[in-house]
Amino acid sequence: MADIKDPENTILMELKDGTVTIELLADVAPAHTERMKTLARAGAYDNVCFHRVIDGFMAQTGDVQHGNMEDGFNLRMAGTGSSEHGDVPAEFSKLPHGRGTLGAARSANPDSANSQFFINFKDNDFLNGQYTVYGMVIEGMEHVDAIQKGEPPASPDRMISVKVASDA
Repeated sequence: MADIKDPENTILMELKDGTVTIELLADVAPAHTERMKTLARAGAYDNVCFHRVIDGFMAQTGDVQHGNMEDGFNLRMAGTGSSEHGDVPAEFSKLPHGRGTLGAARSANPDSANSQFFINFKDNDFLNGQYTVYGMVIEGMEHVDAIQKGEPPASPDRMISVKVASDA
C-alpha cells in the first residue's frame, strides 16, 4: 500500500487492474486540486472512460459530461465536455511533466481547464510550462500503463471509482 502522507490531498482511482494512488499538489496548483476533489466527492469521475490514450505519451480522461455514456454517439463526444463548474485558470509551475504526473487537459486557451486530465506515460518535457501539473502517481503506475490505447480506444477503459483518500 502507498505511503499516503496527506489523505485529504490523495486520490484513489480504481481501474480494472487495481488502484492508482495519486498525490495531489495542493501547494503548487490549489484550484486544480480543489476541482478534482470536488468532482471525486460528487462521484462525477466514476465510470468515466479514458477517451484518448496515446502509447508512449499519455492517457486522457475526465470528461464528466460525455465520458460515462455507454452509447457510441456519446463516446465519440468524449473529450469535448466539462463539468457544471466554471473553468480553472492555469496554475503553471516549474514542475516538469514527468512519468506519472497528472496534467490538466485544456483547449488552446490556457485558462480553459475544467474536469479533464491526463497522466503522462513518460517524461514529456515539451509540455512544461504549457499545462498545469497538479498531481503525481505514487503507486499503481503499472495499472495506468495497462490502459487500452487508442483515440478513442475501441473498448475504452474506465475509472471505476475515484475517491479522496480521507473519505475512503
